[in-house]
Amino acid sequence: MGKKYQEISPEHGEFIARQKLFFCATAAPDGRVNVSPKGGDCLRVVSPSRVVWLNLTGSGNETAAHLLQSPRMTLMFCAFEASPKILRVYGSARTIQPGDVDWEPTYKLFERHVGARQLFDLSVDSVMTSCGFGVPYFDYAGERGQLDHWSQERGAEGVRAYWRLKNATSIDGKPTGIEAAADAEDARSGGGDDH
Repeated sequence: MGKKYQEISPEHGEFIARQKLFFCATAAPDGRVNVSPKGGDCLRVVSPSRVVWLNLTGSGNETAAHLLQSPRMTLMFCAFEASPKILRVYGSARTIQPGDVDWEPTYKLFERHVGARQLFDLSVDSVMTSCGFGVPYFDYAGERGQLDHWSQERGAEGVRAYWRLKNATSIDGKPTGIEAAADAEDARSGGGDDH
């Protein structure tokens, strides 16, 4: 039976920390709903009412576009081993772009990555758990190295060029705000290839 909570409990935080994968869902008032799988060491439960996660450069940038239209965000975690459980975290999120005043203080929560594109800061308004009886068992075999390799090969300047080319709008044509972040990073680094 599902249970509802107002915040992330220590037990919830421990469950979240054990998961190798989570899903993020967002939607603008119109257009497509987006659900993205996220892996790697990219999420921090900062407090019972706050979660921050690091978004690396990818082929789409739907989450950032949606948050400019509507701050709603849901994160979902599933147990693929041990006891079954699904945990969803609901709330309002904001995008922190490179160059924003709180980028550096928040980015310190994570290992630096040349492909770091945004931070998403989620204010939690509720947490729900459910049984997860229908979620199958899966064995964790490790992280994929392709994204790290792709980013390292291009370097920071090349990643920013990719943002401008492929990440400036959503699939529904909504702006993501990444071009201003790319400009700010270029200005900060003098246009050079920094990491």
